[in-house]
Formats: sequence, structure tokens, C-alpha cells
Amino acid sequence: MERSQELALSQMRKSIEKLGTSTEKYGDPTLMRFLIARSMDADKATKMFVQWRKWRTTFVPLGFIPDSEVQDELGAEKLYLQGLSRKGFPVLLIKVNKHFPAKDQHQFKKFVVHLLDKTIASSFGDREIGNEKLAVVLDLKDISYKNVDTRGLITGFQFLQAYYPERLAKLYILNMPRFFVSVWKMVSYFLEKATLQKITIVTNEEERREVIRDIGEEALPEEYGGRAKPVLMQDVVLTPLNH
Repeated sequence: MERSQELALSQMRKSIEKLGTSTEKYGDPTLMRFLIARSMDADKATKMFVQWRKWRTTFVPLGFIPDSEVQDELGAEKLYLQGLSRKGFPVLLIKVNKHFPAKDQHQFKKFVVHLLDKTIASSFGDREIGNEKLAVVLDLKDISYKNVDTRGLITGFQFLQAYYPERLAKLYILNMPRFFVSVWKMVSYFLEKATLQKITIVTNEEERREVIRDIGEEALPEEYGGRAKPVLMQDVVLTPLNH
């Protein structure tokens, strides 16, 4: 680790503790995610970390959102957890044609936390290191206007950016229909530059081959050029870990 990073981490820990929040449970990899997300500015990273802790305490008091609280969304069978990519990132596959905008936004936010937490946790060994990332495949095949959820997409990305800094490794968007381009432009307005740089809208054969190379045939279902069978998220059993 570079000297500048060590100094920033040290300053961040001191600033967090001054604000009455303990960093005892969090290793350097966790704090470094917040520093990277705030361009190594220790004060801004401290503010982000403290806000995240307050949010986790109030919104996720158990440390995780159990399946029982998001049964309706899981029942739609739109989320698949495909094991690890070639680079060791857990792979989340989302079939958007099985998604419909939520009537209860608070409940939908719980679902977003559930899917992000569970995907990240699926890469843990016996403990969380703190720098784990996830890869996402967002499949828009066969979607119609009734599947379009601009608000839901924005909420998902806002949660990723505010509460899961540097957790996204890569997002591939497949089969985007022409009518969705204007929706994506609106969603993109809410995305930070660092997030946009991790997103590829797959439009040609070379980009499709990149998806296969990056994700790997062992994790990618057959319909996308891989050899894996799709595995529903609720069929993957994990031991919950507190954050």
C-alpha cells in the first residue's frame, strides 16, 4: 500500500471515531472502497462511511434482509445467482421481462438491498474481506413497456453509489430494444462517471464475445453462450453475515 493511502486511511479512521462511530469491525479494504469512491478525500469518505453506517443500522437492523421479507419479488423468478466469474466476482443475472414496477417503493428498496447483499455475500469465504465486487448481466430481451421501471433502475443505481461504493465491477446490458434508449438516457443522468465507465451496452458480436470471456462459460447460462444452468437466487443458500 502506498504511503498516501496509509495516511488517508489513518486520517479517515480518526475522523470517524471523532464522530462517535467505531471502525473496529472494518478492515482497510472496506474503508478504501469509500476513499476510492470519494477520490481519496478522507473528509468526504468519512462523511460517506458514517452515513452508510446510520443507514444500515436503521434500514437493515438484522444485518440482512431475509427472503421472507421480499417473497413477492423473488417469486417473479427474475434473479439468478451464477457463481463466480473468471475474475472471481459473483455473477448476478437479471431478466427484466419478468419485472414489473413496484407499488410499494419501501418494499422495493428492501429487495434491492437483499439482492446486492446476497450477491456480494456469495463470494465470501469464511469471512468478508471488504473489497468484494459483483458482476451484473441485465437482460432486456422480450421486454415491453409494462416492464420499464425507470424509478426502480434509478433507485438501484443510487443505492449502489451511496451505500455500496466500489462494489460494482462490471454491468453488461443485453438485448436493449430501441424504445429503451430514451429510458437509459434518463437513468444515465443519475449515474456518476465512475459507474458509467463500468457499464457496457452490448450491441455487436465482438461485445457478446467479451461478455463470454469476462464472465466465463462456467458461470454464463447456455442462452448467453456459456455452459451453466440458470440458478434462481432463492435457491442459493448462504450463511448471513452482518456488516
